[in-house]
Amino acid sequence: MAANNTLTYASLMAEIKRGPKYPVYLLHGQEGYFIDRLAEAFEMLVPDEMKAFNLYTLYAPETEPDTIIRACRSFPMMGERQVVILKEAQAARADVINRLHTYVSNPSPTTVLVICFRGAEAKGKDLLAAIRKGGYPNFESKKIYESGLPALISGLVKENNLTIEAKGQAMLADYIGTDVSRLYGEIKKLALILPPGSMITPEVIERNIGISKDYNNFELCDALATRNGEKALRIIHYFRSNPKNNPTVMTLSALFDFFAGLLCCHWGRSMSPSDRMKMLGVKSSFQMKRYDLGVRAYAPTSVINIISALRDFDRKSKGVGSRQNEYDLLYDLIMRILYS
Repeated sequence: MAANNTLTYASLMAEIKRGPKYPVYLLHGQEGYFIDRLAEAFEMLVPDEMKAFNLYTLYAPETEPDTIIRACRSFPMMGERQVVILKEAQAARADVINRLHTYVSNPSPTTVLVICFRGAEAKGKDLLAAIRKGGYPNFESKKIYESGLPALISGLVKENNLTIEAKGQAMLADYIGTDVSRLYGEIKKLALILPPGSMITPEVIERNIGISKDYNNFELCDALATRNGEKALRIIHYFRSNPKNNPTVMTLSALFDFFAGLLCCHWGRSMSPSDRMKMLGVKSSFQMKRYDLGVRAYAPTSVINIISALRDFDRKSKGVGSRQNEYDLLYDLIMRILYS
């Protein structure tokens, strides 16, 4: 078993719920949220009444490797297995954490050892070699980028036995962004409110999360796609009145993504609709509609000028070359876009 056993978050979570098959699990990577969730799932393997006996939660910076190994070598009390979770391994020196390789090379069959490097890559040359040689699961929790939000949201929604409309998905991605902990928290809250199998609609999001279904960056891009100035300016006025929930940095990001996508659409006009959707990372024809409308509304040179205006807004909103209020600058930007 020399192959490295790499799993996805979903497959590893499913394995834990079925019952872990391996004596050692490695969790590491930049996105700490998934590591925390998996560690919680491992903790749940031990019944509450047995946690005092068969669950060890140790912290690498303050626990000697010999102490960790002794815990792993002990026998479970009145149960089939015990769980040892080693947290904050990233904060321990590589040469110290590396000493665990002697245990990993010959682990106890009645112990599940979970090594967590939260927010960092795993370290310890001999330790990693022992994990590879044993074929033990190696989960890398990669940083989430905006392009990965649709798949992430879909996965979290499905995990909570719900479905979601395309516009609702876009609203969550636009409003919450890559804050995975908050995304999960909001979706979990909806799962507690809605019956199993329910659809998350924009109205549900507005009512329970507080994101306006009519005044958001998704609707702003839709308005600009058809040069609907009245609607676009109405949304900007709402943003100015509710700055806490509508920071201009998020609006700038949404506008840049939209117009950069338009430029790609102009460049790929000879491509098939499915290839254009794949190029843009768009999952539905509903989301693609705005790009089709935008291509007709803005010539390539106009799109290039708009992207230049977006960069100008970014610079000025940070106080470089301007002391205007950021929402005044946003109003000027929208006018430049509409009359480009």
